[in-house]
Amino acid sequence: MAEGFCFLMRRNLAEAVPEITWPQGIVLTQYRPESAEAIHRLMEQGFQDGGGRVPVLKVWQQRFETDPEYDPTLCFIALDADGIVGVCQCWTSAYIKNLVVHPRAQRLGLGRALLLQAFNVFKQRREGFVDLKVLEDNLRAQRLYERAGMYIVRREPVPA
Repeated sequence: MAEGFCFLMRRNLAEAVPEITWPQGIVLTQYRPESAEAIHRLMEQGFQDGGGRVPVLKVWQQRFETDPEYDPTLCFIALDADGIVGVCQCWTSAYIKNLVVHPRAQRLGLGRALLLQAFNVFKQRREGFVDLKVLEDNLRAQRLYERAGMYIVRREPVPA
């Protein structure tokens, strides 16, 4: 049984991508297995606020690293002086699987910067569009995506 609805949102990469402004003190890196625990903790925290769920660490890491669309260079990790504050996990199909920002780094433009980073990388890979799904009641995330040029393609049920 479905537990609500989500929107499939899309960004046309033929349109110009705005210049990225990274918040002060942020360093961008990519996924490494030794950072999985910290990334997983951040995702758990983010899903509490934005809805959704993430499997336990061992299951999440195994599924993530063995997925046919996995590419560590498409998992953008934002660090500040105290650790990981943002994750944008993408698949090779030009799909943003997860975007999470730590509360201490929210409202600084980090979510937008990570989103634009994904757009730029997929544009360089000659993709035409980037897609993601967002829960229907996650209005804050929807506003972020719309301000970055994404639009709703369709509404669909969330699987149980």
